[in-house]
Amino acid sequence: MTAEEVVASLEDGMTLGIGGWGSRRKPMALVRAILRSSLRDLTVVSCGGPDVGLLCAAGRVRRVVAPFVTMDSVPLEPHFRAARQSGAVGFTEYDEGMFMFGLLAAAHRLPFLPTRAGLGSDVMRVNPELRTVRSPYGVRGPYGAPGRDAGEGTGEDGEELVAVPALTLDAALVHLDRADTRGNGRYLGPDPYLDDLFAKAAARTYLSCERLVEPGGLDGPPQTLLVSRMHVAGVVETPDGAHFTESGDHGRDEAFQRYYAASAADPYAWAAFTDRFLSGDETAYQDAVRRWHEEQAG
Repeated sequence: MTAEEVVASLEDGMTLGIGGWGSRRKPMALVRAILRSSLRDLTVVSCGGPDVGLLCAAGRVRRVVAPFVTMDSVPLEPHFRAARQSGAVGFTEYDEGMFMFGLLAAAHRLPFLPTRAGLGSDVMRVNPELRTVRSPYGVRGPYGAPGRDAGEGTGEDGEELVAVPALTLDAALVHLDRADTRGNGRYLGPDPYLDDLFAKAAARTYLSCERLVEPGGLDGPPQTLLVSRMHVAGVVETPDGAHFTESGDHGRDEAFQRYYAASAADPYAWAAFTDRFLSGDETAYQDAVRRWHEEQAG
């Protein structure tokens, strides 16, 4: 598929999962394609980075569900921060473990999963819709094995746990370093992040990749074959499509990321940024970035 075909299959008001982690291996070419569309009123579920920031800046987001929104070397994503400070978008904030359990519940088509994460913290205060459940097995477990609280005077009552609701996605966008034409995907970097859970939690998943190969061409350790074709509705070849975030083929474009963050601080600078880099298609974006680097080099 093309990026434009992927975006054309999405609808206003969807819950959209976006893979990657902060400013690492984000499907930025697909995000930029959304910016060129009229898509709006999205609930974005993401370990957020500039994907969330760009969509907030363009007014496409109704709510963000995330454990964080950061660009790693730039601690706070500036457009997301501005959107939250102005009240332009809602925010559901979970810790990383709760977020993972929400995706895992959706992947297994469960309504929730229990976890200890969040108990005794402000997560419960800022998310008053969260509920707790009590283990039906008591502190000694179903077969008499000592439970976590055995011997602490808690009697036989089961442990109270947070019931993390499933983060069910209408669609997911993920970016991997390699994919084959059937939709199997492989990562080259040190971390899979949660991309496999995003793919499994979604009604349909679209996979962008740095390079597309024929079936049988995904060589490497089996554990790097992260996404199975059974979860993928379409695959898009987008060379350097994670820019300016990090991928297995290249590091983060730190200079451009700093320029992006600085431009976000001033409306006129941001207007100039969008006019130069975001007013055309993906080829125009990549050409504009290349020329910008040439200018910086003198």
